Amino acid sequence: MVAAVLADRLSANFKNHKTTSAVAEGRSFPGGPKLVLAKPSTYMNVSGGPVAALLRFYSLEPERLIVIHDDLDLPFDTIKIKVGGGHGGHNGLRDIIAATGTKEFVRIRIGIGRPPGRQDAADFVLHDFSKDERAILPNLLTDAADAIELIADEGVTAAQQKVHSP
Repeated sequence: MVAAVLADRLSANFKNHKTTSAVAEGRSFPGGPKLVLAKPSTYMNVSGGPVAALLRFYSLEPERLIVIHDDLDLPFDTIKIKVGGGHGGHNGLRDIIAATGTKEFVRIRIGIGRPPGRQDAADFVLHDFSKDERAILPNLLTDAADAIELIADEGVTAAQQKVHSP
């Protein structure tokens, strides 16, 4: 959903790519850095292959990669920017780390909170957002897209300072 917000801002359309992904390219502003947005066409748990293929296709080092992912350990409507680290039980991150051979890439962690009661986490992440969450979701997606543009334009540290400040 964040990639769709960014593509809309860039006036870019997703197109099927030979890397088993849909890809959109554009710039936030004239002369700004080129952003390559990708949505792997595979299940999230096996997204590492397409991500590694995209890095090879565009001749990019993994350090230039920004992965947007949900995070059970953050409350809903929270965004954190992190560089490196483990997978924290997130199977998509686990597969990207295995396929790229490194943990050193930027992550945009979007908080979805913990499942209520004894609900299984795997079931929780596949459910639709609640009515209250859907009301907040557009702002959350906008904030996450802003974070990515900040990283591209000003760097990770500057983006972290702006996004993480109260």
